[in-house]
Amino acid sequence: MNSKLISAIYLVFCCSYVYGQQNLRRAFQPPSIVNKIPYGANAKAGHYAKTKDANIYYEVYGKGQPIVLLHGGILGSTIEMAEFIDSLSKNFQVIAVSTRGHGKSEIGSLPITYEQKADDVLSVINVITKEKVVILGFSDGAYTSYKIASMYPERIKKVIAIGAGEQIPGLRKVVFNPKELLNTDKAYWTQQKAIMPEPEKLEDFWAKMEVFYNTMTASKELFGSIKCPVLIMAGELDRNAPLSTVINAYNMLPNSQLCIIPNTGHVVFLENFAAVWESIVPFLKY
Repeated sequence: MNSKLISAIYLVFCCSYVYGQQNLRRAFQPPSIVNKIPYGANAKAGHYAKTKDANIYYEVYGKGQPIVLLHGGILGSTIEMAEFIDSLSKNFQVIAVSTRGHGKSEIGSLPITYEQKADDVLSVINVITKEKVVILGFSDGAYTSYKIASMYPERIKKVIAIGAGEQIPGLRKVVFNPKELLNTDKAYWTQQKAIMPEPEKLEDFWAKMEVFYNTMTASKELFGSIKCPVLIMAGELDRNAPLSTVINAYNMLPNSQLCIIPNTGHVVFLENFAAVWESIVPFLKY
């Protein structure tokens, strides 16, 4: 394994590296959207789906072909998908899922696996539609997208995976510092904890996620099993999903397209939404 790919990744950098001094509320909710629609806590659009051990929260916007949005992990929330929701809901039925342990979704009691995450998403999909759906996932949400496409091919039409390349244990080292995370933007976490059903379990959940991220595998067996069309996207300067790992994943996917946005990092769609959007539209149409 190329030693250049092995690095310690602190999740705080998702905010500080990409957005400088901007706080999390701004980093994960574009200025044009802030305070307009409370994505992730919108009572008018919110619903729950019951899984084996948890209630999973989701919101529905628009009409048309169903497209599921899956945000990133730990710092992620439905808020970060705001521009996608606004843009896609004009022509699609957008299903924005708060993944377990995030926002209004419960943490549950089962071990953390991508099989479990895929089943969570399927539970939501089955409540809403019998149609095949498109899934757009970012980072942790993208890995979940891969897994559900592999496990339930009859339910998935296409996948758009942002910031998620090949991953095997030892390729990176993920370290969470709960105090740093919580102090990065106290107002953001006050708001997030206020809507969480189990805020007292949050730090324990993060500890389990740290172990999970450092032991997970997404490689040839997974990518080779995905038969639907996949658009794999990343920022050229992504430190969470280095370019070589994204290209490796692209080469392992049987039916894939690759899009690299120059001069952008991990949260590429907030750095250059216009470029991301222009790349997604043709993929959705073909």
